[in-house]
Amino acid sequence: MKKIIITAAIFFSCIAYKSANAQISLSINIGSQPEWGPVGYDHADYYYMPDIDTYYDVPAHQYVYLENNNWVRRASLPPRYSNYNLYNGYKVVVNEPRPWRNATVYRTKYANYKGRTGQTIIRDSRDVKYVNHWKGNGRPTRVTEHKKVVKYKGNNGNHGNGHGNGHGHGRGH
Repeated sequence: MKKIIITAAIFFSCIAYKSANAQISLSINIGSQPEWGPVGYDHADYYYMPDIDTYYDVPAHQYVYLENNNWVRRASLPPRYSNYNLYNGYKVVVNEPRPWRNATVYRTKYANYKGRTGQTIIRDSRDVKYVNHWKGNGRPTRVTEHKKVVKYKGNNGNHGNGHGNGHGHGRGH
């Protein structure tokens, strides 16, 4: 009886190993992008908002801005930005850890984006990847959380080129 149990355990272990080896994949939650975020990006770590020199940490759902010469993280913008419209303000996707450490670079690079409007945002997109399902009233429900399946073998883990598509105009891959 003991031999039968050991043989069965080895047999099922081999089957489980073969099955697992054949289907290795990694499901990555790439962040819950807000409906005021720019369209065209499957992955965004941060949005930089040149109008208010502020970053938005997409996965953490926090704003990062200067307060008394220190970068702070908060769930909402400070009162001094109460007139800033997240839906109209221009956002640049930045896929770099702690981009505020290079704030001077971003301020300089995107200075000409201050005051720009007209960027298509997730809320206004008709792209099916942003629509979860249709409500009974014929209006789509927006999806602001995307999942991406990445094959384990042959993937270098890079989900962007560091700055959206390198042009900062809200159209991605």
